[in-house]
Amino acid sequence: MQKPDVVIFSDGACKGNPGPGGWGAVLRFEAQATGLLHEKELYGGESVTTNNRMELTAAIRALEALKRPCRVVLNTDSRYVLDGITKWIAGWKKKGWVSSTKQPVKNVDLWKALDAAREPHEIEWRWVRGHSGDVDNERADALANLGVPGARASSP
Repeated sequence: MQKPDVVIFSDGACKGNPGPGGWGAVLRFEAQATGLLHEKELYGGESVTTNNRMELTAAIRALEALKRPCRVVLNTDSRYVLDGITKWIAGWKKKGWVSSTKQPVKNVDLWKALDAAREPHEIEWRWVRGHSGDVDNERADALANLGVPGARASSP
């Protein structure tokens, strides 16, 4: 059986670093039975966090939302997420989650979760410039901001 194709845009936001933060993701896929395009939006947040943690969480939650193995194009505006998952993670794992500077890897809990979440999927990781007018990235950003604790209460 062919794996379904899914396009994901993920983003994180933080009001202060650390501070209250949110994550958001847009998932788009075509239903194989009907050929109809489906879209799912996800968001959430934490009261005290960092921007990098929210960027990682957005990608994790989006991948965890997939109910079966998929071919995924995951778009992120975070170089930290992109470089970490495509360049650095293999070395971190080989060295016991120690960085090139011999320090413990920051956010190791989330890197391990992202590593596990990506396992069943074929993923093409893409970087997209944030705040540059890409409609899907802007939507993921808006969702991330909705996820910031208190954001909904203060929205007009």
